[in-house]
Amino acid sequence: MKLSRFFEVEKHHSTVKREILAGVTSFFTVAYIIIVNPLILADAGMPYYGVLLATILTSVAGCFFMGFYANAPIILTPGMGVNAFFTYTIIQGMGLSWREALAAVILSGILFLIIASTKLKDVLSESIPASLKHSITVGIGLFLAFIGLQKGGIIEASTTTFVKLGHLSHPTTLLTIIGLIITLFLFSRNIKGSFLIGIAVTCLIGYVTGWAHAAEDSHTKLELAPFMQLFFGADFKGVWSLPFWIATFSLTMIVTFENMGLLHGLLPDQKKFPKAFQANAVTSLISGVFGTSPTISTVESAAGISEGGRTGLTSVVTGILFLASIAVTPFLSLIPDGAIAPVLIIIGGLMVQNIQQIPLSDFTEGFPAFLIIALIPLTYSIVDGLAFGFIAYPILKMAVGQRKQIPAPMYIIALLFLINFVFHSFI
Repeated sequence: MKLSRFFEVEKHHSTVKREILAGVTSFFTVAYIIIVNPLILADAGMPYYGVLLATILTSVAGCFFMGFYANAPIILTPGMGVNAFFTYTIIQGMGLSWREALAAVILSGILFLIIASTKLKDVLSESIPASLKHSITVGIGLFLAFIGLQKGGIIEASTTTFVKLGHLSHPTTLLTIIGLIITLFLFSRNIKGSFLIGIAVTCLIGYVTGWAHAAEDSHTKLELAPFMQLFFGADFKGVWSLPFWIATFSLTMIVTFENMGLLHGLLPDQKKFPKAFQANAVTSLISGVFGTSPTISTVESAAGISEGGRTGLTSVVTGILFLASIAVTPFLSLIPDGAIAPVLIIIGGLMVQNIQQIPLSDFTEGFPAFLIIALIPLTYSIVDGLAFGFIAYPILKMAVGQRKQIPAPMYIIALLFLINFVFHSFI
């Protein structure tokens, strides 16, 4: 089969059927971004329906480029976290217009692409100690589980302790617990498509019992006119202002190091890192052209990878489903959080197993790793979690006289993270 040969499916010890199933699983796990991303960017004054279409088209481009160019099972969509930074920090905090913010996205994408297309990417990647790379995987796993527990209502916000046990009698929570039991049973017995089957069965139970409800169809229609306001809508007049360059620098830091961390944590085959990183950069640039916040290698890619996805066919299938979602967007809101949450929780548990690879007995290696693991979920930001660990690593090594063990680029990376913190704390 031509499809199998193009993506080298057999070489990756996979099958076309398994890759397709992985792509479908990834899509349904991450499809919420189509609805959520426009909601966040609408707070920046951007047209909701325009961002909705921009989100879909950017995700299609990202998945296709990742699949055909990098042949990696990584899903690219506008990232959660960076979209909030785009809206609430760059626009509402720094005072840039959304058109100027899109210009910052494009410039940061160009800078990211320069890094990803030169030896800088190898220098940065090779300078990251193994302990920190493993901690990124563990931290992302905890973050994913944390998101799943929130979505499922098992934990909720608290005014006194920040987080607490949710109401176990709430319909969403009950649905999540039942879905978790079903999905765990299927996954532990190595049943193919266990995540997708778990989502489908949990959805069915939710609607039969009345525990799941369709969202109001108030934000699900697609119109071309609002999108045309965003397409090539960037305004570069702000290049002469300091806030514009602070925004550009910050976005470059986020998309470069967050994607680097995610790819180190998610890619089954690290040999694909260079091309996957470049695919990230190109799509990040494209997102600014289409009119949305930068794309990120999504943590939900782990769902497809856990289902056996090993090649770009997984990403392409997800991209096709994103494209098809233009016609069925209203139905995506029918998938209850209680059906998605169990998958995120289980995948998080699988990723945490990498903690075994971290030399925790060596405090200079273990403590920076611990900071990354703890602060990725607790700050609700992958890049902030990385920052604390990357800053602590050289400090601890110097403190015990192990300066020679620190790769020279680590000093630069730590300094850049420190500068980024200063910018957002005092400017």
